[in-house]
Amino acid sequence: MDKYSQELARRLPVKQIPTRRYLSLRQSLRLMHVIQREKDIVHLPNQHLARYALLRRRPFIVTVHDIARFHFGFDSETPLERLMLKLDVLGIRRASHVIATSRNTRKDVVEHLGVPEERTSLVYNGMDCGVFQPRAGESRNGVYILYVGSERPRKNLGRLFEAFAELKREFPDLKLVKVGPSGRSTDFRRDVMLRLVSLGIAADVVFVDYVEESELAEYYRSAALLAYPSLYEGFGLPPLEAMCSGCPVVTTNTSSLPEVVGDAGMMVDPHDTAAWVEAMRRVLTDGVLRDEMIRKGLERSRMFSWDKTAAETAGVYRRVAVACRWAGEECLGAAPGCNLRPVPGQRAGRADGREGPVLGG
Repeated sequence: MDKYSQELARRLPVKQIPTRRYLSLRQSLRLMHVIQREKDIVHLPNQHLARYALLRRRPFIVTVHDIARFHFGFDSETPLERLMLKLDVLGIRRASHVIATSRNTRKDVVEHLGVPEERTSLVYNGMDCGVFQPRAGESRNGVYILYVGSERPRKNLGRLFEAFAELKREFPDLKLVKVGPSGRSTDFRRDVMLRLVSLGIAADVVFVDYVEESELAEYYRSAALLAYPSLYEGFGLPPLEAMCSGCPVVTTNTSSLPEVVGDAGMMVDPHDTAAWVEAMRRVLTDGVLRDEMIRKGLERSRMFSWDKTAAETAGVYRRVAVACRWAGEECLGAAPGCNLRPVPGQRAGRADGREGPVLGG
């Protein structure tokens, strides 16, 4: 989500409100004050910033990347976290418009958060294929399966570990490389290590926490395949990064992942260990299949770009601005072709007539 706001800010001529992901009470109140007083349309590029717009009476837009923490209960939450999440949902419902980063997330926002469909838009995330690109020629650092992401329960790593343990019987030199921090709880890493020890594969799994994008691209280029067994994703950047880098993708047939990968990857039931073993075995042993997956992945990845994301986001800004001008003429969003429905108590229009909204985060 930080990447998302940075890429938009590079491409759109908007004023920015700098902030951090985790704020103290004083910093939170300050951010709420800044957002409340801003006269232009405000775009909050992260669903967890929606709580800071609850008191705002002018139009604002929220991008929702996923609703994993709002609805599905994959992780345990503290009482304070549950309260903050409820405030986020209230903020999302009050938004003039919601941008969803996948068709599946848009459906979730409508069905589970109760946002009217006409107040939502689909704008896919982009990809920088200048950083993530295939290596010229054929050169590999070794045979390993790559996973990129956290160790949260919804990432379904236990299933991948079970499948990897089965594959080790056929491929004794095979390794699993896991790139990315464990997540917001140290319990995630503890649980992962216990599972690896119980399966007897602790020595065959390599952990790499933080890497620069250029290093991450090299991990993709050198991997035999990316295994992405997630139960739920709002978009799924790692499969797209892998395809852009010429790395075959084996992932699940759930949530937004079929939208991103299309027919370029292999889709597997997230709960079927035997299916995971067979899918990864095929990629490891069938060179023709692997080359075809790489070719299709490169073609598929070209469908996603940050320039396209920025252009479509600017289109949402224009539609909301037009709707606000209609509302400013006491049309209240009921004009022909106007999809904005101002929420109760929200003042429409931009007081100073400036062009372009404000990007928070």
